Amino acid sequence: MKSRSLLLLAASTTTAITVVQAGWIDEDTPPHLRTTTSLVDGTEYHLVMSDEFNIPNRTFADGDDPMWTALDKSDDDYSASGGGALHFYNSSMVSTTPDGMLTIRSVMDKTEWTHYDEVDKEYKKTKKHFKSGNIQSWNKFCFTGGIIEVDVILPGEPDIGGLWPAVWMLGNLGRATYEGSTNNLWPWSYDKCDRKKQESQVISACNKANHYGLNPEQGRGATEIDVIELMAGTGGDLPETYPPIRLPYVDMTLQVAPGIPENRPQSGSQPVRNIAKTRSGFATAIAENWYDNLTVAGNTSLNPFFYGTYLGVTKPNEPVTRNKNQAFQADAVGAMKQLVPEHFKTPHTFRVEWQPGRGGRLDWFTKSHMRLDENGN
Repeated sequence: MKSRSLLLLAASTTTAITVVQAGWIDEDTPPHLRTTTSLVDGTEYHLVMSDEFNIPNRTFADGDDPMWTALDKSDDDYSASGGGALHFYNSSMVSTTPDGMLTIRSVMDKTEWTHYDEVDKEYKKTKKHFKSGNIQSWNKFCFTGGIIEVDVILPGEPDIGGLWPAVWMLGNLGRATYEGSTNNLWPWSYDKCDRKKQESQVISACNKANHYGLNPEQGRGATEIDVIELMAGTGGDLPETYPPIRLPYVDMTLQVAPGIPENRPQSGSQPVRNIAKTRSGFATAIAENWYDNLTVAGNTSLNPFFYGTYLGVTKPNEPVTRNKNQAFQADAVGAMKQLVPEHFKTPHTFRVEWQPGRGGRLDWFTKSHMRLDENGN
């Protein structure tokens, strides 16, 4: 996967000015990209962080870069119910090119190491046969609301599955692929004391003392906002997608807990809709049950195939433990954007506008870039 640039923008505040003075803006970011107008409400936003990746051969191993860290570890994101990553994250798979691209490679290459087996209480040798890259800003730059834009060329071929590239955000209290840091923390966003949910949320508003210097009686978590997740492959129109969507497509998703059980859609079906009608029978409004104000436009459908993960009682071969009182349902609310082969050849901009807090909202947008030929057409 290649990324041409990353832009983070916030509404003008004293905090934003402080961040700018700290040097988070890439000097190569053009002036016209240092402000933007919200596509939702017209608010003007000012740039607080950017990376154009214009310096070739940058390295991102731990300690090499002030903004990013590329992992050197196994991806142990799996559960006893299935799944499991086949690759080992190696920081050498992440680099920058002379033409100003951040590049993440995936290759067939064996990695062997010794790890401690928590179940058998002994060290064991293990191996994986693929290498890939994962780059994070964890504990370096925290994005807490505003607008994010990233220019991406998707990897591989549009009709061949197997790769799962993504650009996504995770609350800083958890760290991606470090399973112990996210267990019963991901993807919580809940600040009420509910004794039935207390054991499921490790930092609960019911806790008289939350450790690690966190406030007592304040619920916290690590919610996930997926800018894009690629699903490549071939096939016909997917059922229950309106308008019809087929592979390849990208998911744009909010993952959050606790899940809302009322009017929860069945997997493979769209959410139930209530239609208000006039006396003459014409529809005047459509409001979704389950979550309100779910709307799509363009060649995009609500995603009927993934409404969240049930994190149940763990089994011995899982990297974390969870008992029956700690099990919970998480929700996933997202859309599927149809892709074309050009998404795998030239940069396209993906944008999220995030208004945080009570009454906030999330909006995803995408646009393509015109490419000039040798005659300037």
